[in-house]
Amino acid sequence: MLCFQVEGAFGLENLRERELPEPVPGPGQVLVQVRAASLNFRDLLMVRGHYDPRLPLPLIPLSDGVGRVVALGPGVEGYDIGERVCPTFSPTWIAGAPGPSALRLTRGGLVSGMLAELVVVDQHALVRPPPYLDDFQAATLPCAALTAWSALVTHGNVKAGDTVLTLGSGGVSIFAIQLARLLGARVVATTSGQEKAKRLRRLGADHVILYTRDQQWGRTVRDWSDGGVDLVVEVGGAGTLAQSLKAVAPGGTVAMIGVLSGVSRPINLLPVLMNQVRVQGVFVGHRQAFRDMCRALDHHRLIPVIDRIFPLNNAPEAFRYMASGAHIGKICIDMGKQSTPEI
Repeated sequence: MLCFQVEGAFGLENLRERELPEPVPGPGQVLVQVRAASLNFRDLLMVRGHYDPRLPLPLIPLSDGVGRVVALGPGVEGYDIGERVCPTFSPTWIAGAPGPSALRLTRGGLVSGMLAELVVVDQHALVRPPPYLDDFQAATLPCAALTAWSALVTHGNVKAGDTVLTLGSGGVSIFAIQLARLLGARVVATTSGQEKAKRLRRLGADHVILYTRDQQWGRTVRDWSDGGVDLVVEVGGAGTLAQSLKAVAPGGTVAMIGVLSGVSRPINLLPVLMNQVRVQGVFVGHRQAFRDMCRALDHHRLIPVIDRIFPLNNAPEAFRYMASGAHIGKICIDMGKQSTPEI
């Protein structure tokens, strides 16, 4: 089978195309032919060695993807050849609070990722995506969409009339805008330029702030929302957290998701204490939440936003495009012939 893997040393220059033996599913396992995959910023960090430089190489990256079942191992129940499935981000995390293995064994890390023509997946680590989505759209669900769902629904308890702040125009932030509107919430977003701001408004943002022109955007968000937002979808990390704490309302939640602006910086914790703010780490989500999200998407017919699609043989260029920060929504990899959605 064809795949791309990081070998020898970390770095995009070491992401190489390779032909490997076809994997064989063991007891309780399913062989999935990957049809489409998509990138997250985490994948770029993985390839560069910035996420966990101790990870063993070679490493097949990407945690988001979709495929068709092509073989069943002994004892598999509930799946048929030809079914479309999404492998979950944390294969051992079924429901409830995550255990140590759920946090450690993740796809695209210690578990081989989706940048391969074939993957072997445990039968308990699969979810059927909504049938109305095409393969590229379905490929965005396991990590990016579920992370936004976990932030808003599982942890944020967002309801109609609430106000949500999103940062930037990456996959998680775009899904957060769409899901917040689906839930009846108002959305204020930050971005870098006017063209992106126009796109965010078309996607449902009620108000957009250019952080390149307003360095104190946290206070601006607080004023616009009449005292602060109920939830911040914080994908920036250390570089944006101080402003997010200014933007959130007393008793509100900052959902810590990404580290786009770094992981370490001095921070004033007084606003957290004085305003009784909850800072909630979000580590994608479990299989049951994935299933719940798919039911909601199917009911509302939400369409994921795809920015660009790259062929498999040009996978390294997809990573370079992500590093440029020019995208709005998801960057996908075409792994082969795509299936059409079932309306």
